[in-house]
Amino acid sequence: MFFLFSKLLAFLINPGIWLIGLLIYAWLGKVEYLKKRVFKTALIILLVFSNPFLYYEAIQLWELPAVALKNLDVYDAGIVLGTVAKYDSTLDRTQFEQGGDRLFQGVELYEKGKIKRIIYSGGSGSVLHQDEKDGLFIKQFLITIGIPEKDIFIENESHNTHENAAFAKPVLAAVAPNGRYLLITSAYHMRRSLACFKKEGIPVDPYCVDRSVRHKKFDLNDYIVPDITILDGWYALFHELTGYLTYKIAGYI
Repeated sequence: MFFLFSKLLAFLINPGIWLIGLLIYAWLGKVEYLKKRVFKTALIILLVFSNPFLYYEAIQLWELPAVALKNLDVYDAGIVLGTVAKYDSTLDRTQFEQGGDRLFQGVELYEKGKIKRIIYSGGSGSVLHQDEKDGLFIKQFLITIGIPEKDIFIENESHNTHENAAFAKPVLAAVAPNGRYLLITSAYHMRRSLACFKKEGIPVDPYCVDRSVRHKKFDLNDYIVPDITILDGWYALFHELTGYLTYKIAGYI
């Protein structure tokens, strides 16, 4: 039930959905003065949520700072949180999504000797296709690129961040008991992830990847030129904010 509720909530907090709903009413509504107000509201939402400067100012308040690889100690295991890919059976290939940076950074950490094992935690995040578990083919991908099978451990039953922590716990206890663990996930996702692992009594250090906040100089375009792709960033931020709140209410953190 919580899984379905979280998916519904994720749909409702999407600024793109707000825009579509408002524009449909502005087009098909019957009350003329309301149609004009709704259209103006949609225009304001579009301008605000497509402004790069406003987004980067907001996201930097939420994302945790990243750690330089050279400053890391050696960890017994790196915990990579999914889901980051899908398998295209037609083309017989793995197709990585935005979160793929989590896995790629985990591989780099392994290759440079910063983590001794890769523990991948991720099942299906789909309501309708819960059999599509990326953990099933992530292991084969890692073996294909040269990671020894003995250093790969997969948990593919989790549906959300709470279950990532809960289901990874017995894996960690079995393969690296009382070890040092590095948690590898997207920077915007790290606060909730850390809280979930803390709730499960798993001591981890954060390693933020897939960062939205970068050291850059803003130019005039960032202030005045809309960027429609920024809507995705706002959605991810709202998803994490509401996710953190609902997890708090549910007792997951």
